[in-house]
Amino acid sequence: MNKIVIIGRLTRDPELKSTNAGTAVCNFSVAVDRTYRDKEGNRPTDFFDISVFGATAEFVAKYFKKGSSIAVSGAMESRKFVDKDGNNRIAWSLHADEVSNLINSTSTSSDILTF
Repeated sequence: MNKIVIIGRLTRDPELKSTNAGTAVCNFSVAVDRTYRDKEGNRPTDFFDISVFGATAEFVAKYFKKGSSIAVSGAMESRKFVDKDGNNRIAWSLHADEVSNLINSTSTSSDILTF
C-alpha cells in the first residue's frame, strides 16, 4: 500500500496549469514539521512537492496560497532522470487525491473545506 498523509503549510503559491489534453494540474510544496526537537530546540522540517489534477487542482489554486495550512493525502511517486552532469537521479513527489484546508484552531467543521 502506498498511502501518505501530511499536514503542513504551503511554501509558495500553487501553480495551476493544464495538460495538452486540457486537464487542470496544480503543483505546490508543503513544509511539514517533525514531531521531535533537535539539540537547539527547533523542529526539523521536511518539504514535499505535490501535484493534484482535475477539479482538485482548481480547488487548491482557488482556496490556497503561500502559508496556508493544508492536509494532503495521496501516493508517493518516483521519477528517474539523468542530471546535467550525466548522473542518474530519482525525484519523489506526492500525487494527491484529497486535500483539506485547516483554517485555524478555532475553526468549526463548517469552515473546513475538503475536496
